[in-house]
Amino acid sequence: MEIEIISDVLEYNKEHAEVNRQLFKDNKVLVINVLSSPGSGKTSLIIQSIKRLANFKIGVIEGDIASTYDAEKIKKYINDVVQINTGGTCHLNASMVEKALKRIDVKNLDIIFIENVGNLICPIGFDLGEDYKVLLSSVSEGDDKPVKYPKGFIKSSVIILNKIDLLPISDFNYNFFEKKIRELNSESPIIKLSCKTGEGLDNWIKWITENVKK
Repeated sequence: MEIEIISDVLEYNKEHAEVNRQLFKDNKVLVINVLSSPGSGKTSLIIQSIKRLANFKIGVIEGDIASTYDAEKIKKYINDVVQINTGGTCHLNASMVEKALKRIDVKNLDIIFIENVGNLICPIGFDLGEDYKVLLSSVSEGDDKPVKYPKGFIKSSVIILNKIDLLPISDFNYNFFEKKIRELNSESPIIKLSCKTGEGLDNWIKWITENVKK
């Protein structure tokens, strides 16, 4: 019975994800689903991206269990920001995103960032209709995340290591981190950066601009 329920939930989600995907395709919008643990720097990455992509029209769907704190920070830079509060659910699903899209001007956007709820387990299994899943890890979390949460590293099109400014004062073993990622995923680029200092952000911005559809 439990298996049937899970199957029904995923099928329902798939239907709404396809609706979202068609909307994005029709409007030639690049959609990036940003995944990470809490505190890795998703909001900081999105803000720094907005600052460096001034020639593009950007929207953000902000997912949190509660509050509008991050959405308010992003709202200082762009108008098309929608907050989704899940009320306890540990991930966004496609129907939540579908409803949020009615509140932003999709047809006039080039890029939409979806900031998922901070969690490296539940969000991985839910297609939102996005073009790419991007997994953000950070030096402050430790180098063992690919070992503990392999599915996210397998399914992500880009893997970002944030807070590299902390490497000199950390015992984070980058060689181990990269080795474990490559055992899971041999193709997706690994981008090292610091949202605080700006180091490495050019590589991230280059990847985005190469994938913009308009």
